Amino acid sequence: MQPWISLLYLLVGIGPSGTSPIARESQPCLEDVRFAEEYLRKFYHLDVSHGLRSKRDVTAVETKIGEMQDFFGLEKSGQLDHRTLEVMRRERCGVPDAEQYSSQPNRPKWKNHTITYRIQNYTPDLTKQEVENTFRRALKIWSDVAPLKFIRVDHGEADIMINFASKGHGDFFPFDGPRGVLAHAFEPGEDIGGDVHFDEDEVWRMGRRKPGYNLFTVAAHELGHSLGLSHSKDPSALMYPSYRYSSMTQYTLPRDDALAIQALYGSYKTIKLGVMAPPEKCDPGMTFDAVAMIGQELAFFKNSYMWLRAIGPDRQYFLREGYSSTYLPSISSPVDAAYDITSKGVAYTFTGSKYWIVQQLNKKSYYQRSIYDFGFPPGVKQIDAAVHVNAFGKTYFFVRDVYYRYDEDKNAMDPGYPRKIKTDWPAIGNKIDAAFEHSGYIHFFSGKTVHTFDYRRQRMQYAERANAWLGC
Repeated sequence: MQPWISLLYLLVGIGPSGTSPIARESQPCLEDVRFAEEYLRKFYHLDVSHGLRSKRDVTAVETKIGEMQDFFGLEKSGQLDHRTLEVMRRERCGVPDAEQYSSQPNRPKWKNHTITYRIQNYTPDLTKQEVENTFRRALKIWSDVAPLKFIRVDHGEADIMINFASKGHGDFFPFDGPRGVLAHAFEPGEDIGGDVHFDEDEVWRMGRRKPGYNLFTVAAHELGHSLGLSHSKDPSALMYPSYRYSSMTQYTLPRDDALAIQALYGSYKTIKLGVMAPPEKCDPGMTFDAVAMIGQELAFFKNSYMWLRAIGPDRQYFLREGYSSTYLPSISSPVDAAYDITSKGVAYTFTGSKYWIVQQLNKKSYYQRSIYDFGFPPGVKQIDAAVHVNAFGKTYFFVRDVYYRYDEDKNAMDPGYPRKIKTDWPAIGNKIDAAFEHSGYIHFFSGKTVHTFDYRRQRMQYAERANAWLGC
């Protein structure tokens, strides 16, 4: 048996005897393996010698296949099965999925919120006016949700330079001809930073007409990269890497994308917060969106407002309050859920499918990430509540009428979940709004009531009004 064939067996998950969890008729051929290797080089930074010359190379490929499967919500087998190949062959953006530059502490963005762009050349597939209208509308979806202004210039250098090109076009990232990669863009910065390139070997359309691809759909996505966003794991998000048609006249930016761009540039809501009336904490019907310990204070979130409860040395309770953007300047949207890990000195706050790691109040929370990093399925768009129990090393996430259990040491969801909330906590109800742990008890907020649960004895202790925690 040739050494390369043995390595191929390892890659697709079969042994020389022919036994395999992958059916023989669906085993990838040599062309599939070569295609997958090139795909992983482009989008997941695979670095192996060409031709898979060693078992170490195959292990590296399996690891990268697993990363790709995890990103797209596939079963993480590390094997090149039919479903994985199907996803790999979808038309897509040329920006790597593994880049994750929007998650870094100093992630790139434009310092000036007034950004210039220039269309350097035009595709012959559309009229000049159609191209210009398309880019204007594609930029508008971003400026509708964030304080950004875009100005088109016709001469000289602009922040974002837009052009149509084919094959090698001077940026070391040649296009691959029809289908495959449709376009690519560069993060904000000097020189080529912010620029967008479209593959002229594609047929560009205004609507859904085939053959061809809708220019608005691709342009809106690529301009997200030009503004500093990386790919999203949320299949409904505009920044999802695979192509999916969107109507220019009816399109509304998904919440995942809106939260991501607002994390970089703020939102109009944060500008107008001063005229919004704060919630009345002692309203009999008061409910909370999230509760978590941040530093030495217990934070209660409601819409864009929060209360901080601290305990003084004489056991007196001290309360301060304000708009959440004051205490958490990086988070411009209302907090849906939060939990803390006191041993690490951090709190996690969730808005839609994004979350931030908060270490200190009144300081920037840089680490914007995706809830899909925890292993949630694509159908989960936001978290209702979360609580960490340090004694078990587990975090419980509540989504609608079910809950998930996450192992913080293994960085993975426990098997057997989600489970129904009413099955394990029948006295609470079907939905949890917020939760936190303190001194051996979990406090579950459901509507205007908070239930206190002794998790060591596995029994409910008592219930009271939710805002009793604020002295009401």
